[in-house]
Amino acid sequence: MAKKDSQQLIVEGTDDRHVVWALCKQNGVDQTFSVEVSGGYTEILSSIPVRLKQSDIIAIGLVLDADQDISVRWDAIRHRLHQEGYNNIPAQPAKDGLIINTPDNQRKPRIGVWLMPNNQLPGMIEDFISYLIPNDDLLRPKVEEALKNIEEQNLNRYSTAHRPKAFIHTWLAWQTTPGRPMGQAITARTLDGNAELAQNFVEWMNRLFNP
Repeated sequence: MAKKDSQQLIVEGTDDRHVVWALCKQNGVDQTFSVEVSGGYTEILSSIPVRLKQSDIIAIGLVLDADQDISVRWDAIRHRLHQEGYNNIPAQPAKDGLIINTPDNQRKPRIGVWLMPNNQLPGMIEDFISYLIPNDDLLRPKVEEALKNIEEQNLNRYSTAHRPKAFIHTWLAWQTTPGRPMGQAITARTLDGNAELAQNFVEWMNRLFNP
């Protein structure tokens, strides 16, 4: 079994880390990897060369928000990895998350990339979490209605880019235990850790760290 420090999952923020921990716990993922907060997209990309030089590293996973332009973000990631000797990276993100295995003679760590929410759409971790709301939930349309109402009156103070944050945190505020953080909401099963997208993400982690 790989040492935990030899496999690293790098995320943008503490919310992301707690979501990962909750999904691992709920789905019985053998957590043979550390989950490290790197402070944002720019910091994660700039840290890649240093992390790759650590002699004991065998696998690195990058979990990044796609933000508003997934193509621009993906091109930047491809460019950075190409600079580090990783070739044959697809022009578009892999639907189920990218994993690059290099030949043994290259002695490079295995690399994985997951763009939140689903490797196909612009967005962020809050969009990913919205996919974990149960299908029969009756509050979702009410939250949408509330946000639309204040937007039509120009009362919203959040930007368009941050609307997913406003949505999911409003939804969480209306639960039995109001305002639970996203990771705790998964643990409490307010959010569905068995949803299809959650399972896709879990399978990507297992392919990367527990092949």
